[in-house]
Amino acid sequence: MTLESSKNLAGIGAILLVISPLVFYNVYAGIISLIGIILVLIGMKGLADHYNEGGIFNNALYGFITTIIGGVAFVGVLVMTVITAITQLGITDWTDWATKIQQNPMDWSTLQNMVGPIIIGAIAALIVLFIFMIISAILYRKSLSALATKSGVGMFETAGLLLLIGAVLTIILIGFLLIWIAFILAAVAFFSIKTTPTQPPTTTPPQPT
Repeated sequence: MTLESSKNLAGIGAILLVISPLVFYNVYAGIISLIGIILVLIGMKGLADHYNEGGIFNNALYGFITTIIGGVAFVGVLVMTVITAITQLGITDWTDWATKIQQNPMDWSTLQNMVGPIIIGAIAALIVLFIFMIISAILYRKSLSALATKSGVGMFETAGLLLLIGAVLTIILIGFLLIWIAFILAAVAFFSIKTTPTQPPTTTPPQPT
């Protein structure tokens, strides 16, 4: 894979990541994001090989894997929370849960016993997701910092920093905007990589007098 194709693939992937939140979070947004991430990883692999710097691809890959693990852990905690809450109703036969609820309508105390675990579980799930997002952002920033050093495009460093700050600030929602801006900067940075080395200016040697 050439440097030109690597930077173009990564740049197109970053553009898809910028576009995906604008698709109103339906199924197409998820597909666009997945394609974008795959293209970025393929491009980063080519860039890592070109610059002979494994950290460019490895950290990006580890960041992606950490993101997946965080998402799975988040869903897992939520599912366990719901199962625990429903168990408070005494439902053990999931094929006949509707009949069970009709036979045992919830009173106020039962509802209180369900709401508490649900709230605690939801908070725990968000904390787990937040931690994994921070770890992922750190890994992505390491990848972009290494790429900034090797390519000479300082915008990668800025994108990585914004990505990390955005991950930290997702707790107050503005972080998602910063992450989106980081994707824009990363896309611009990928396309800014020079595929030909800059030639030093030639000077005419002084003529002997």
